[in-house]
Amino acid sequence: MVAVDLLARQEQSENKLREKLARKGYAEEEIQQAIHRLEEMHYLNDEDACARQFAFLYEESRSSVRQICVKLMQRGFDSSLVKACIPADTFEREKAAALRVLSLKFKPAADRQKMMANLYRKGFDSSAIRAAVETFCQEEENND
Repeated sequence: MVAVDLLARQEQSENKLREKLARKGYAEEEIQQAIHRLEEMHYLNDEDACARQFAFLYEESRSSVRQICVKLMQRGFDSSLVKACIPADTFEREKAAALRVLSLKFKPAADRQKMMANLYRKGFDSSAIRAAVETFCQEEENND
């Protein structure tokens, strides 16, 4: 029942659910039985959960693909599951997300190196960084 309650509050990976149940003091055998039962009932499926969470973060956030991958792995999803969710071509999405980050933090007249360094620290790809900074600065020139 505790496992179902945890899943009702928030979608969990199998690893995170195991970790939370162990912290609550359940024996490994009880945890295994609960996990097995949840999988039988289709309440727990790491593949589907990872794909849903990746899609949400990819579409709704301004995080880089690298940040999204790290976040999902921290949530207990296997790296191979996370990497399988990454679309083949992420350039346009990365550029758009980087532009959102720049527009929230910088003015177009800001130092390009600072903008690029900020995006790099956030895990964006170097080609997307260059394209986003170029586009962001061109918008300033077009507004003048």
